[in-house]
Amino acid sequence: MKLLKGDAGWGEDKASLFQRYLISESQEIRPTIIRANGSLSARPTGRRRQLTGRGFARPKVNSVNMASSMELSCWGGDWGLPSVHAECLVVMTYARFSGAPLKISVIDNEWKAQRGSIPLLLSDDIAISEPAKILNFLRKQKYNADYELSSKEGADTLAYIALLEEKLHPAMLYTFWIEADNYYNLTKPWFASRIPFPLSWYLPRKMSREALNRILLTKGGPPLYSITEVEVQIYRDAKECLNLLSNRLGSAPFFFGNKPTTLDAFVFGFLAPLYKAPFLKVQLQEHLKQLPNLCRFCDDILSCYFRRNLLGTSPEGQDTVDANLQKLTQLVNKESNLIEKMDDNLRKSPQHPPRKLTTVKLSTAEEGNNSLNRLSPL
Repeated sequence: MKLLKGDAGWGEDKASLFQRYLISESQEIRPTIIRANGSLSARPTGRRRQLTGRGFARPKVNSVNMASSMELSCWGGDWGLPSVHAECLVVMTYARFSGAPLKISVIDNEWKAQRGSIPLLLSDDIAISEPAKILNFLRKQKYNADYELSSKEGADTLAYIALLEEKLHPAMLYTFWIEADNYYNLTKPWFASRIPFPLSWYLPRKMSREALNRILLTKGGPPLYSITEVEVQIYRDAKECLNLLSNRLGSAPFFFGNKPTTLDAFVFGFLAPLYKAPFLKVQLQEHLKQLPNLCRFCDDILSCYFRRNLLGTSPEGQDTVDANLQKLTQLVNKESNLIEKMDDNLRKSPQHPPRKLTTVKLSTAEEGNNSLNRLSPL
């Protein structure tokens, strides 16, 4: 950007001058010149481009086209859940609440994702890898489950999501990835069975180390110096968080009335794996099952929004099942129309009375000859 210093307009405040040539996301990026009189001059450079957070410039695509080709890469499901991964489940649930047409792509290892982070939303040339950022992107595409919330309810949503991240998520990581009985008998075999060899030996251990590092980074400061002390503290915090969520939900179907919102998606994403997984060590799961309204909350969302998973259909097979059902329906309709046309043609065809067969009486001699002819070999 070339700046030409002049007498007029140059004594202007720096902040206001900076605001004059800030370019919004909806404008074209053009080489801009500030003239001596303070006016701006820009020359169009062709197609609009959008700057990403990493400094790369990519073509800006129409939002309608992006919404029609959104693909979510995530871990697969089990135990009646569309995904066993909490953050993947958050995004999938919000998409069901808002009606976002996501194509689910189940992966078998994190290295298949472009940025190594799951869930990953791909839309044309855009890749987004964190649940909060993915949900913001869906809202920009006009898939908003929170459009009826007030400003206070929106603030409560952010507060409860922060509570989940700080209090409940560390305990979930510990239950799945650090607790020895659960890790060696449930978590590691599940992921290893879905990751090709030899990555099945490496990736589960890597994910376990990352979970431990995350727990120690957030909860391992003074006065908690050992993993045993950390375990006691994170389970205490998680139980308090579950109690708060239970009190907030009460007897309502969702946290803000009769319609699901972002908070419901986050709570379900974190609670459902904890509620459905067949753990050997069930300390936190037992506490959750003592809160019947949270269990009902999970069961209702599964039955209303993920019925296919309760019936045993995997997320990656839902599109195939729907396509096959559509083809079968079309085939049945064609056969039905064909039968109706044939029936109409038969009804419209001229009806003739049945013909009577005339019988010929033979004489006694002729009957004898016919009998001999029937008995002869030739």
